[in-house]
Amino acid sequence: MAELIDIGVNLTDKRFRNDTEEVIQRAKDSQIRAMLLTGTSLESSLKAADLCKHHSEYLYSTVGVHPHGASVLTDSMLDQLYILSQQPCVVAIGETGLDFNRNFSTPEEQIRSFESHIELAQKTKLPLFLHDREATSKQISLLTPAMQQLEGAVLHCFTGNKKALFNYLDLGLFIGITGWICDERRGLELQSLVKEIPSDKLLIETDAPYLLPRDLPFKAKKGRNEPAYLQHVASTIAKLRNVSLDELSAQTVTNTRRLFGI
Repeated sequence: MAELIDIGVNLTDKRFRNDTEEVIQRAKDSQIRAMLLTGTSLESSLKAADLCKHHSEYLYSTVGVHPHGASVLTDSMLDQLYILSQQPCVVAIGETGLDFNRNFSTPEEQIRSFESHIELAQKTKLPLFLHDREATSKQISLLTPAMQQLEGAVLHCFTGNKKALFNYLDLGLFIGITGWICDERRGLELQSLVKEIPSDKLLIETDAPYLLPRDLPFKAKKGRNEPAYLQHVASTIAKLRNVSLDELSAQTVTNTRRLFGI
């Protein structure tokens, strides 16, 4: 097994409620050297930062409100997110961005929220942790004028097409790849695109408990994804890029440390 860092774990999700410590230990046993816990609401951001306190130098976190929750974002919540961002374990602002597929919040509410997160990232000098679903052109238009004042960004869980990939790369973004690439139904386009990502812009993640790789060689507990399964995702990516797992490991760990300063 190679040493890896998982840049996207929803460890505060209720599906991990009863065995959080066991999940962390299995990740360590699987050579996962660090994990970034994703904040998708004020509540989950607080919980993630609290978990990090008990696992310093192993767990890190983001703070933000997912576009699905943009309708409830208030100035008071943004103030609390800013205060939370000052904790040493917090290394990015997000998950933020746009999701025009489900529109749990209206596009207008999502845009306001996204602009607020961009401002927060500029204020804190932390990189952005981004979500995009069926909103690439609008998201690019909002990011472009802000990039020179940002400390970088990652498009987390990339599942877009070639045009979207190169638009984000042209902005200097890192690209996060998940177990979606292991899906023989939905992941075919991503399988063909992953070798197009420059080696210094590639990051890897599980997005656990979501996006369980479909081709795991064993049956996962309760159909739940875990950070320990990042080894499988990384092996798949390495084969598709025609590099060794050790080479992929070294590069993605370097990239992660460079973007997030961990």
